[in-house]
Amino acid sequence: MKKILITGAMGQIGTALTQHLRESYGTDNIIASGLHMRMNSTVCTDGIFEIVDVTNEDQLAKIAAKHRVDTVIHLAAILSAIGEEKPQLLWNINMNGLYNVLELARDLNLTVFTPSSIAAFGANTPQNNTPQDTVQRPSTIYGVSKVAGELLCDYYFSRYGVDTRGVRYPGLISSEALPGGGTTDYAVHIFHQAIKTGHFTCNIGAGTFMDMMYMPDALRAIVELLEADPSKLIHRNAFNVTSMSFDPEGLKAAIQKELPEFTMDYDVDPVKQKIADSWPNSLDDSAARSEWGWSPTYDLEKMVKDMIIKLKEKNDDR
Repeated sequence: MKKILITGAMGQIGTALTQHLRESYGTDNIIASGLHMRMNSTVCTDGIFEIVDVTNEDQLAKIAAKHRVDTVIHLAAILSAIGEEKPQLLWNINMNGLYNVLELARDLNLTVFTPSSIAAFGANTPQNNTPQDTVQRPSTIYGVSKVAGELLCDYYFSRYGVDTRGVRYPGLISSEALPGGGTTDYAVHIFHQAIKTGHFTCNIGAGTFMDMMYMPDALRAIVELLEADPSKLIHRNAFNVTSMSFDPEGLKAAIQKELPEFTMDYDVDPVKQKIADSWPNSLDDSAARSEWGWSPTYDLEKMVKDMIIKLKEKNDDR
């Protein structure tokens, strides 16, 4: 990788990834992009930032040519909960945006990384230790777009030789930016409320287990997969990756070890709960481990300690 274009750089993953890649590959080699510029964001102010609408193929092509990019990390997307409210918008951005990126990659011989999600699975998927290759019948428009995206990336590799790569992310937890409308968002918001008020009202019910990952591991997965030997990649796209599985009660207990006075109650959102119930409890990530050496660094206890330290430091700086 020499010149990397990040779409959706203002999102939860993009905010952390942009900083991480600038430090690793050099500020001038990372082109962050999004629909709007925010002058209070380091994504926009600490390096190259371009206004890019991924549904505008000409705009994408001009930016790629301007900076001579060789890799696109395509993160621009509408997430699950918002997608249920605006399915047409989700389809336009998630699918037409990906199609434009893949066409760009075909024309310019680019490498493309785009993430899929546990949302690609459905209620009839095996929920415990969900296999890499299994039934995928999602019940949300977000999940449908992810399955279609996985297949589209596979098609562009097999049909046109485009170097496509990707992982299926579980819920992501980050201290850098709040999430933007996902079903697993409670696992981020809980930390902010634990520090600010000492109490959190959870919109996902007790006993709802979902796979999760701490953002440093999520970023490392992108870099390691992009740098992996392509001859060893059997799946290439949509690798299951994970590092921990817990329900709200398990997360509450882990936080209480660090903040004993923390309390939590419930006000379950039926829409988000229905989505969460259709997703796996845990994933089998053996394909990622064997094909490119994936191994997580953070478990629940280590993640909770680090999140609390980082968020307390941010509050102290204000």
